[in-house]
Amino acid sequence: MDLMHDIIKRAQANRQRIILPEGTEERTLKAADRLLADKVADIILIGNPSEINDLAEQYKLSHIDEAVIINPLNNPKKSIYANLLFDLRKNKGMNLEQAGKLVEDPLYLSCLMIKNGDADGEIAGAQNTTTNVLRPALQIIKTLPGISVVSGAFLMFVKDHSYGDDGVLVFADCAVMPNPTAKELAEIAVSTAQTTRSLVGVEPRVSMLSFSTKGSAKHELIEKVVEATRIAKEMAPDLLIDGELQADAALVPAVGKSKSPGSPVAGKANVLIFPNLESGNIAYKLVERLGNADAIGPVLQGMAAPVNDLSRGCSVDDIYKMVAICANQAIGNKEVK
Repeated sequence: MDLMHDIIKRAQANRQRIILPEGTEERTLKAADRLLADKVADIILIGNPSEINDLAEQYKLSHIDEAVIINPLNNPKKSIYANLLFDLRKNKGMNLEQAGKLVEDPLYLSCLMIKNGDADGEIAGAQNTTTNVLRPALQIIKTLPGISVVSGAFLMFVKDHSYGDDGVLVFADCAVMPNPTAKELAEIAVSTAQTTRSLVGVEPRVSMLSFSTKGSAKHELIEKVVEATRIAKEMAPDLLIDGELQADAALVPAVGKSKSPGSPVAGKANVLIFPNLESGNIAYKLVERLGNADAIGPVLQGMAAPVNDLSRGCSVDDIYKMVAICANQAIGNKEVK
């Protein structure tokens, strides 16, 4: 996968500060050691420094001393972060004492560091549930301006390089929103376009998928996709986007030309936006298993700063790649701003 190589190279060329709050977890430490050795990112580990250093010695890791290690229980900026959290959550009933306790939670501390400008992104989930990872992120970092939803994209590497961009496509939402409204679906499309620019490095050609192409059928589910396409065009007038399109009309040039002549996307889409989580999740797994494709993700998108969730069954290599991806998201967000 040459794209993953490119993602790592971009991260190395513009190193971002990425927090790993599960700083005493074995796979996380081993990934951190590789990332530091390869200079992919500046790594911040959350945990007891003595424990982290003892584990690094046990695992024979030689680069952990290059990481910034922060003890959540003995943090010199604890009062700064506690006051920041209090200011953000006081209207929700939080008091300063509660904020002071939450700052000792590595997941909350990581998000507060990002909010305060002390880090650029976060990777967690090797030990924590998705809910636990996302809760502080949504409370503290929140979503990008104009975006109200967090969604999950997958980078799909298919064997037939005539599809997408040299065999690379981006699928969304495959991980988060069960049944988005038309407005939410439009936001997912715009967020996925930015993910495509940041990670794939190409101009997105976005297809809003349905079981109809340009009015070939009538149903309220189709109407949602049509409305989402209209809203997305208003949100991002320069975006190459079209819908509603069936999957073959989105991907196959001859079918696209026949069913949607003159479309800037039909037959050559590299971004597929599914109408709901059910169809998106099923589709990526079918393509991965039956099409023998490689799937990387989910890449969480829509946040004001990148926070990505790992599977608790993740490997060291998964964490390594997700840190590189997170760094590219941070670079992309800064370029947009």
